[in-house]
Amino acid sequence: MNNKNDSNKANYKKSITAIALAASFHAQADIELMSNVINGEETKVSIGGYAKVDVRHVSGDIAYQDYWVANFPAGKAVETSHTGFNVKESRLNFSISHGVLAAFVEFDMYGGNGNEVVSNSSNPRLRHYTLKYKNWLAGQTWTTFMPLHALPEALDFGGPHVGEVFIRQTQVRYTYGAWQFAIENPETNGDGDIGTPASAVGVTGEQADKDEAIPDFVVRYNHQADWGTLSFSTLFRQVDQGGIEEFSMAANIAGKIKTTGKDDLRFQVTFGEPGRYVSAGLTPDIVIDNNSNKTVIESTVAYTLAYRHYWQESLRSSVFYGAAKTGELGRKRAHGGVNLITNITPQLTTGVELGNYQISDDGMKEIDSNYLQISATYKF
Repeated sequence: MNNKNDSNKANYKKSITAIALAASFHAQADIELMSNVINGEETKVSIGGYAKVDVRHVSGDIAYQDYWVANFPAGKAVETSHTGFNVKESRLNFSISHGVLAAFVEFDMYGGNGNEVVSNSSNPRLRHYTLKYKNWLAGQTWTTFMPLHALPEALDFGGPHVGEVFIRQTQVRYTYGAWQFAIENPETNGDGDIGTPASAVGVTGEQADKDEAIPDFVVRYNHQADWGTLSFSTLFRQVDQGGIEEFSMAANIAGKIKTTGKDDLRFQVTFGEPGRYVSAGLTPDIVIDNNSNKTVIESTVAYTLAYRHYWQESLRSSVFYGAAKTGELGRKRAHGGVNLITNITPQLTTGVELGNYQISDDGMKEIDSNYLQISATYKF
């Protein structure tokens, strides 16, 4: 009996220590809050994330954004010269594991609201919320169609979104060796519905698409070797909106290739009918054809190429370029940049990045904006 009481006291002390650590945010990478053995299995609770401060100046014909996605910020050319300070990319995550079970949740600060007049407040935004059991994953995270290994190291949040697959959504994924199979949340963008909750109980009423019956399906193969990583992904979707009832397909080929020393070359190419999966904000899934005036599925070709070079052990640069073009609407976007990043300590990095964002849609004059960004990031 005394042994049991002593064990309970020890667990209580560990819990108090965990709370104290969470409150103080000690400077550690992936801080372990608690570790205990329950029913013969070790249970770990940890906290992680990073604090990032950005100073960004944008000048040109395209309106300021904290980071570039493939949209058209103001819908027209806007003479711009704006400097912005923000910490919204900063994030916080928690993870818990018990044997073959694991759960993970992460938030950043791009949840909206607030202003720059008084408090500069912003709301937390859910990024990831997943659970894992052996080879199974369920929850909200990056789509299985997205090659994380091919993303360039950039100070702009996400880098050249215009050429990347980039989406988070709820899914069920099974991994078998180098193969991954997933069914993911279906959503057709372009029919006026974007899945916005109408009430506290979630997506209901008019916000719930009556025609979205079949999940999106992704098959992916990952090949890893001494020289790097290659991935091949295929996306299958049913589009049942706006008078269309057919399947669409898209493919992605991506890689991270080791070159000399610690340098690497990263690339990805997406083609077919990926719609909302690629070039965030570029195009809806379905559009109106200018010639026939009928609703059709939009096609997109997008690509990103980046090279990272290490000048010294903790000093490196990446040069990157991403671009995309749609088939029906003729929308064209491009984003290029070069940076210099260094580690002050293993957890603290600072850097500077110069880049350009360009819009050259069919039927309009080409416009662009240049940006200069300075960032500091502390990972814990």
